[in-house]
Amino acid sequence: MIALRVYLAVLLAAVIFYTGIVGVQYGWNLLPIFLSEIAALTWQGQFNLDFMCLLSLSGLWMAWRHGFSLSGIALGILGFFGGIVVLAAYLLFAAAEAKGDMKVLLLGKARSGG
Repeated sequence: MIALRVYLAVLLAAVIFYTGIVGVQYGWNLLPIFLSEIAALTWQGQFNLDFMCLLSLSGLWMAWRHGFSLSGIALGILGFFGGIVVLAAYLLFAAAEAKGDMKVLLLGKARSGG
């Protein structure tokens, strides 16, 4: 589980650093660029659509893990828009809380019986 935590921390740091550089150089208005590529039916658009599907799956998993409670739904929405920054931070917290139990990490305490 320690390797997972290190990996998540590296992902988190790398994406925050990269995002900061890109945001300063090109601005923070990603959504129109992201969606216009999908609408143009380009390979970049295909990648963006695939990525958006992964984001939605990530957000749905976080919401499901919290029983689709109001806070779980809010977390899922945040995960969808926040990407790996939110998911990695969430998994770092959840991994520490699970204390090495992968069943608890993936399902949450309520669903895993833990």
